[in-house]
Amino acid sequence: MRRFSLTLAAIATLFAAGACGKKRPADALDENAILANTAEPAPVAQPQKLCASSAIYDKIKLELFREAAEIRGRDQETLGRIAAYSALRVDEPVLRASDDAVHSVTCTAHLALDLPPGLAVAGGRRSLDATLGYTVQSAGDGNVVTLSGADAITVPLATLAKVAPPPVSAPIAPLPSDPLAPIPESAAPSAPVSQPSFDCAKARTRGEQAVCASTGLAALDRAMATYYNRVMASADDGTAAELRRTRDRFIAYRERCTTDTCIADAYRGRMREIGEIAAGR
Repeated sequence: MRRFSLTLAAIATLFAAGACGKKRPADALDENAILANTAEPAPVAQPQKLCASSAIYDKIKLELFREAAEIRGRDQETLGRIAAYSALRVDEPVLRASDDAVHSVTCTAHLALDLPPGLAVAGGRRSLDATLGYTVQSAGDGNVVTLSGADAITVPLATLAKVAPPPVSAPIAPLPSDPLAPIPESAAPSAPVSQPSFDCAKARTRGEQAVCASTGLAALDRAMATYYNRVMASADDGTAAELRRTRDRFIAYRERCTTDTCIADAYRGRMREIGEIAAGR
């Protein structure tokens, strides 16, 4: 709207010049018109408040679940619905940069995502937290949020599944009210199975046997394999070669692990590495 109003002002100046009897060449450019067409974009209004906006927090939560579904390779719609039942807490939002030229702000904050009752990630956790960055880009149809450093949340979130209900004697926290309808039983992600992406009947190494013996590790293995295959399907020759080379390094690292925690960290690190290679970094 700013540029539009300035252009109108430039046109009015041209008419005023004509009314005074000052003839101008038809192709002459008015100085005000030049200024109107080269005016700098309006700066982002109150960028610090944008970092701490509840509307932006809602977009961050949806983006966390979208990226988790991308790693998982399925259940995009289901995870999107579960996002509405999850609670995101944001602490210490800090403005890191503001770029008026592209109407964007970059912030960091500590996030804690609490999952709804009956759902957990591999290992049984129902709360995930991390300090990450987020960039808010102004667009014609609203703000677009891009996350950085969110793997500590999105990677385990990709293993989300139903868990056994608590004993009857234990109180069950109700789901938040839904303006439409509660999530039906059939809409929740299926419970994880102990079968990873490879055949456990042929497991020979210590790492393979550990994965087959743990439901959580098996879920991480399936998530990593799905992510790897999806990236490989669209990779150029150089990227594909790098993915294969680093796959062998990942397997060697996993085989040196002596605890399930070490193996789980190896899988999470491998998924981060796949993403970095796919992005050309």
